[in-house]
Amino acid sequence: MDPTARFEALLAAGKDSALLRFGLGSHYLGQGDAQRAAEHLRRAVAQDPAYSAAWKLLGKALQAIGERDQAAEAWRAGIAAAEKRGDKQAAREMAVFLRRIEPPPQA
Repeated sequence: MDPTARFEALLAAGKDSALLRFGLGSHYLGQGDAQRAAEHLRRAVAQDPAYSAAWKLLGKALQAIGERDQAAEAWRAGIAAAEKRGDKQAAREMAVFLRRIEPPPQA
């Protein structure tokens, strides 16, 4: 059974969780389906707002579908979640992603 079918079977069996949604989102993003990835990752962070890795991938998925403002919002939320948990590496990574998409300050 391929990973997608396995994950989807767990979801259909009522085993919904932030971790399962993260797995589905990560899988779909890796397969190039950023729209479907974003749907699952949104559910992951709704279920666990402190899940900084899910926020990071959600930002990547949103950026991939051209939703730059929403990607920035996801990374800001992810940075806050990561900092609250002491996950400095995740906060730094999302800060880099955020700087890459935000326009430079006007002089």
